[in-house]
Amino acid sequence: MRTRLLTLAAAISVATACSEAPAPADTAKTAEPVAAETMTKSTNPLFTASPLQYQAPQFDLIKDEHYKPALEAGIAEQLKEVAAIANNPDAPTFENTLVAMEKTGVLLNRAASVFYNLAGSSSNDTIRAIQGEMAPKMAAHNDDIYLNAKLFARVDALYQKKDELGLDAESMRLLEVYYRDFVLAGAKLTADEQVKIRALNEEEASLTNTFRQRLMAHRDETAVVVDSKEELAGLSEGQIAILKAAAEEKGLEGKYLIYITNTTRQPILANMDNRALRQRVWEASTERGVSGESETHSLVQRLVALRAEKAQLLGYDTWADYRLAKAMAKTPGAVRDMFSSMVPKVVANVEKEAQAIEEMIKASGGDFELQAWDWAYYANKVRADKYALDENEVKAYFEFNTVLEKGVFYTMNRLFGVTFKPRPDLPLYHPDVLPYEVFDADGTSIAIFYGDYFAREGKRGGAWMSSFVKQTGLLEQKPVIVNVMNIEKAPEGQPTLVSYDHTTTIFHELGHGLHGIFSDVKYPSLSGTSVSRDFVEFPSTFQEDWASHPEVLANYAMHYKTGEPMPKELLDKVLASRSFNQGFDTLEYMSAALLDMEWHSLPAGEKVEDVNKFEADALSKNGVNINYVLPRYRSGYFSHAFPGGYSASYYAYMWSEILAADAFAYVRDTGSLTRENGDKFRKHILSVGNSIDPMETYKAFRGEAPKTTALLERRGLL
Repeated sequence: MRTRLLTLAAAISVATACSEAPAPADTAKTAEPVAAETMTKSTNPLFTASPLQYQAPQFDLIKDEHYKPALEAGIAEQLKEVAAIANNPDAPTFENTLVAMEKTGVLLNRAASVFYNLAGSSSNDTIRAIQGEMAPKMAAHNDDIYLNAKLFARVDALYQKKDELGLDAESMRLLEVYYRDFVLAGAKLTADEQVKIRALNEEEASLTNTFRQRLMAHRDETAVVVDSKEELAGLSEGQIAILKAAAEEKGLEGKYLIYITNTTRQPILANMDNRALRQRVWEASTERGVSGESETHSLVQRLVALRAEKAQLLGYDTWADYRLAKAMAKTPGAVRDMFSSMVPKVVANVEKEAQAIEEMIKASGGDFELQAWDWAYYANKVRADKYALDENEVKAYFEFNTVLEKGVFYTMNRLFGVTFKPRPDLPLYHPDVLPYEVFDADGTSIAIFYGDYFAREGKRGGAWMSSFVKQTGLLEQKPVIVNVMNIEKAPEGQPTLVSYDHTTTIFHELGHGLHGIFSDVKYPSLSGTSVSRDFVEFPSTFQEDWASHPEVLANYAMHYKTGEPMPKELLDKVLASRSFNQGFDTLEYMSAALLDMEWHSLPAGEKVEDVNKFEADALSKNGVNINYVLPRYRSGYFSHAFPGGYSASYYAYMWSEILAADAFAYVRDTGSLTRENGDKFRKHILSVGNSIDPMETYKAFRGEAPKTTALLERRGLL
């Protein structure tokens, strides 16, 4: 996410892909609205820097009616600043052009960082209406900067003589990034072509905003109502209580409500005995977006077509070629080669797993063919039989607060020396948000961190990291970071027990968080997670494996009732089971990544009439069409590829995992959980942002380029 144009980036995607004060938002909405034309610095807190530590947002003062005036004023202000730079009569210099650009947009960035973060985590009708109105304006604003001929002429003049400017390495990197981004935005197009690209950009912004809002509407539209507790046989009492509370919130007395999570696979199916109900839940998941008021297939068709047209205008064969031009992978061919080399081995693993599941179905008295909605349920039985593991027994040792504080925070302290201290005095946008101040090993305060972990109405699905304030030496800013997840919170008075998957995701998202927290660069545009999509998931994926590190597990895997540590026998089983079901997990992910790549490899002018048929053909073409392993995301709810910032880039998770697995193997072999390893990772990976080429930063840490062997070992596929 680029800081100087945070608004556009936030409109397209809420970052990477992250104590009990009253919720200011609940009271803010009751206030009398202030007319936009009378908004002033004295009445709108977004117009001035927050007086709170590190400019943490004043959530107790910010109201919905503050957003639009601040965003519009921010756009106008930045355009004036940019015009002054572009029309400067003095010859272009690094200082009067690029450094000056880095200092523009302060008001816009401040307003946008709050607005778009809350649009994803605490939305309402008013915010959604503002999003819809502002989306094309944000796209136009981006174009007004990157298609400014006079401004580009100054950047181009500097770039052409870059070796004569005597720039330090970070400044040279900034110049190269600016020049590349101007060209990729269309700065070299003719006037007529720029008119076309502007129209396509505005349409794409509107469509992605509509897509995002329809995905949020799916939460209520696809929820499955269950009439009796008996139908929920197999679920724990805690799970049933959550479903009952969800139904009661909607006025469904005596009922139970199952909300569909953002992925195709629904975790609740693993313990659900009722096969008919499993099928209902599965179909509610996989048929999202096909029809109805919130259908998204038409949006998929148009987004793919306009992206292909944009790519052609910009001189690229496909959108995938265009997107990968500034990625580590460089070309779609490199991505396809990565996957094609793995598909046979992964499919073979899936077939072995399916055979074991089919045997379990027969052993359990079942007389039916394996279907997609059966996999999680019977895989859980195979897992329990193979490792003698009961999922509910395991979850009893993963109480949320203990996982966070004695697992994640403990690990980060051991690796980096940092501590997270609660800041209950900070205002919040929701009472579930957990605020912390982050201190370095020497006691120096370095950041503010918010943990927003629990699902609720108005929050989009998934998990992500973002920032309210980005680190920058130039503007003397320290980071204010947020992690967001969608864990189902237990009813009042009961502990929230989390799955091992959720546990690893908490580690993962704080990996992103530390990428922002430890950032130590000068220029805002190069700060923190402002790196290529296929590198940004590396630092976070690297942190996941600490969740299963024996020392770490021993510190946080404690029974929520007794406080007793997980017995060694059970702990050994948990560790041994890590590679279980990896064929399914890997194929489910790869299918989605390949589907994304197929959609965005369509040439301009090629029209798709039937989304479902295109999906089926794409999976068959790549040899991953197995009827009981659907893609992790189907097109209609593929938030990464369509409304999100991962179009033609969902492959990045596996590309990054290659780096992460290789790096973790290196750390494991050089002392494992030590400050020496943590400090080295911080120095070469987490602190440099995009100030150095990603592969060079990796080699500086590892000593050589990554190998794929560790990834196959990590996934148990060797």
